[in-house]
Amino acid sequence: MDTLAVAVLSFVGFIVAYNTYGRWLSKKIFQLDDSAPMPSEQLNDGVDFVPTRRSIVFGHHFTSIAGTGPIVGPAIAVFWGWLPALLWVLVGSIFIGAVHDFGSLVVSMRNRGQTLGEVAGRMISRRARILFLVVLFFALTVVLAIFGLVIASIFASYPQSVFSVWVAMPLAVAMGFWMRRTQGSIAIPSIVALVLLYAAVAIGVYWWPITLPSPGTAAEGLSYWQQMASPLVIWTAVLFVYCFIASVLPVWTLLQPRDYINSLQLYVALALIVAGLIVAHPVLVAPAWNASPPADAPPMLPFLFITIACGAISGFHCLVSSGTSSKQIKRESDAQTIGYGAMMLEGALAVLVILACCAGVGMGIFTTQGTVITPITGADGAPMLGAEAWQYTYGGAWVSMNLASLVGAFVEGASNMIAAIGVPLPLAIGIISVMVACFAATTLDSATRLQRYVLQELGADLKIPGLTNKFVATGVAVGTAAVIALVPGPGGTPGTGGLLLWPLFGATNQLLAGLAFMVIAFYLIRHSRPVWFLVVPAALMLVMPAWALILSIQTWYAEGSWLLFGVGVVIQCLQVWIIVEGALMWRKAYGVLPEPLPPLPIRATVTPGGSSIS
Repeated sequence: MDTLAVAVLSFVGFIVAYNTYGRWLSKKIFQLDDSAPMPSEQLNDGVDFVPTRRSIVFGHHFTSIAGTGPIVGPAIAVFWGWLPALLWVLVGSIFIGAVHDFGSLVVSMRNRGQTLGEVAGRMISRRARILFLVVLFFALTVVLAIFGLVIASIFASYPQSVFSVWVAMPLAVAMGFWMRRTQGSIAIPSIVALVLLYAAVAIGVYWWPITLPSPGTAAEGLSYWQQMASPLVIWTAVLFVYCFIASVLPVWTLLQPRDYINSLQLYVALALIVAGLIVAHPVLVAPAWNASPPADAPPMLPFLFITIACGAISGFHCLVSSGTSSKQIKRESDAQTIGYGAMMLEGALAVLVILACCAGVGMGIFTTQGTVITPITGADGAPMLGAEAWQYTYGGAWVSMNLASLVGAFVEGASNMIAAIGVPLPLAIGIISVMVACFAATTLDSATRLQRYVLQELGADLKIPGLTNKFVATGVAVGTAAVIALVPGPGGTPGTGGLLLWPLFGATNQLLAGLAFMVIAFYLIRHSRPVWFLVVPAALMLVMPAWALILSIQTWYAEGSWLLFGVGVVIQCLQVWIIVEGALMWRKAYGVLPEPLPPLPIRATVTPGGSSIS
């Protein structure tokens, strides 16, 4: 099938969906009202609750939900063929993922910015709230451990990305202070920040790729503690220190402006990829359907539905919607753009990832060391192209598709397309690798802040006073993830411990989406509104992940992987328990409004120019 036709038809479908289905949800189901009080105004504290203009919240929300999810997931799933991956992205993002994100945002927004775990206590039961929060804690711990490893791996594989990723931080702080002190247009500072960021990309590519020295491996006679000085471990530790600081700072200082700048960077990168797609017009060299996958590959059904999460639907998105975005949104009508619209853009990104991995890779694969690009050649000594190049990348065993190779497939494919419009290939690689690393960083520190909220809520519910303190909760969040991330993973390599729990992430993440649908459904039935449009999405996101998790649990038991087996059984039991709680309350809840929220706390009046960003 023509790659340009796939892209154009997909993008048109997303635009039509936003203006039809998204508008119907906005007006008929959620009945958005700009006169309604907003938690960002009611609880404005200048730290977590900050009324913010729509474009800034959109940038924060989009970059937080995207991360590397819509890159890694589709890059894996095309293993089964590009057509199943594409169909799941299109149908999933429009009818399931966007509804999930939009609904989570509205429900939290109308409950003073509480996380869905906290809202579950009022909509379902107190036990459901605690169970939901425990599931959130498990899911976020895995996210933090994995994304720390993802960024550290990108830094190690693409040292040209390091300088610009860290330069983005002071740029974001400067922009945050500028926005706090002025109510004028953000066009000029946005352009300046973007120009400086891409200047930093060029510096990292051509003049200052940052590489940390490697101490060596166990095979070279080094002890475990000597190996702990590896670049992977050092970058992971530095990233968690950064996450602690970013999580406790006011959102306007770093989180909002950094995510906004990263969103601008993505728009530019997407435009370059689309331009390259138009000019190069690469052919889809991957099979539409891989009828003969290797024997060690899991079955496409149900694993496709948990492999592609971000880009179709991801339970992590409900945490961003109800954890940070709902505390910043300024008026209810902005929720359609932020909740539904951001998911449409993420779907568009996932489509481009599929095309990059299934067509762009066919334009040539290579190894890179700074500005030195070495093409991988075939048996005839010529650069490997077309179906042969795709087969070289995806034709091995399932277990051979590691994180670095999958991110690399997207980086290579997308860079090939950008290079087709005249951008030097080394610079194109720098642009894409920086985009991936910056996206992962936004997810990492947003997840740290979300874990802090979850721990504070658990501390309040379980009467653990110290845990309600934001510094203590953040320390526990970062410390737990760091311990997991830094322990030896498969092969005994320090700093890869996150991979121990990685097999749990897909199913747990998607089960979380199913539970979020339950909370949204309870909110609607308590307000006597229709829920028929949620039935199929909710059932799909409860059944498919549970099916995949049960199959995985059986495999882990047979292999003697007792950590995965034990945690998997616990998560499955928690999900069943929450569903039972919901089933027991369903009839009693219909048309019965939840308990009213407690009175608003008395707080000091915020002075002009204080914590409001407009």
